[in-house]
Amino acid sequence: MHVLDKLEELNKRYEELNMELSRPEVVSDPVRLKKAAKEQSDLNEIIKTYRMLTGVISEMDDLDQIVEDGEDPELVAMAREDLRALEERRAHLEQDLNLLLLPRDPNDSKNTFLEIRAGTGGEEAALFAADLFRAYCRYAEPRGWRVEMMSSSESATGGFKEVIALVHGDGAYSRLKYERGVHRVQRVPTTESQGRIHTSAVTVAVLPEADDVEVTIDPKDLKIDVYRSSGPGGQSVNTTDSAVRVTHLPTNLVVTCQDEKSQHKNKAKALKILKARLLDIMEEERDSEISKERKSQVGSGDRSERIRTYNFPQNRVTDHRIGLTLYRLEEVLSGKLDDIIDPLAIHFQTEAIKGNLTH
Repeated sequence: MHVLDKLEELNKRYEELNMELSRPEVVSDPVRLKKAAKEQSDLNEIIKTYRMLTGVISEMDDLDQIVEDGEDPELVAMAREDLRALEERRAHLEQDLNLLLLPRDPNDSKNTFLEIRAGTGGEEAALFAADLFRAYCRYAEPRGWRVEMMSSSESATGGFKEVIALVHGDGAYSRLKYERGVHRVQRVPTTESQGRIHTSAVTVAVLPEADDVEVTIDPKDLKIDVYRSSGPGGQSVNTTDSAVRVTHLPTNLVVTCQDEKSQHKNKAKALKILKARLLDIMEEERDSEISKERKSQVGSGDRSERIRTYNFPQNRVTDHRIGLTLYRLEEVLSGKLDDIIDPLAIHFQTEAIKGNLTH
């Protein structure tokens, strides 16, 4: 089907939805009303852009007629000038529609779990895990996203061996999903007397929050242990058995939570994290069954690949997926991540458009 034919079909559907939303039987049915309103809302931007495009095409047809008639040379010259401007406008609108028509990642509007773990590099990796977590918190703040700490394990020097947070906010997953992978850091540790540069690594996992409908867990599949929580170095930080370890027996996934003083709160948080990980496994299995082109639309590549290097002596950040280098490392770690995330989003959208055009 030609793209314009597809758009005309969507336009007709949009008109049908307008009529549907004014019918008393729909207005009085909350389920039907919500479903129709959501479908209309999803089409809003596409239809608005499509109608602008049809307006431009209609104007161009009129101007073509003036040029073809050629009766008034002055009028023809003006028409040709207007046509050049409209051609540019048409190209922009078609580009916008290409993006709007891409299959949407159904997870984009969801809250997202951010899991950061220290990899190779010991304490230095743990300190960088804390730096990276702070950068994401600062990135979230101006967007009105709320960062809820779910679980953390501190290192002896105040870094994080592991930190898990749930980022609440519209579009959180759509932006943070590009951060998934291995982040490498090169810097001189404060404990290094010879001034030698050490290389450490931190892994970042980004998982959409799972709805109860998407992931259901049979209580019989869970083994739940409670124990006394402890801080860095193993010292006890709580006098009651409030820490919770949840094991999902079919997959052998283990989640521990000890940040809250309440056992019930820790258990609730652990189950939320477990559901997100189970959804991630389900989606990974699904993605492995579909084409390579489709994968480019879903995410940003293999979660185990090295995606970025932060070089402190050179004040440099390099994203290896798109060959982007910025000499503003301090700004990036202060939460100004859009200069990296925007080009990544454009890159993967472009790849997705190419994938669409080959089908």
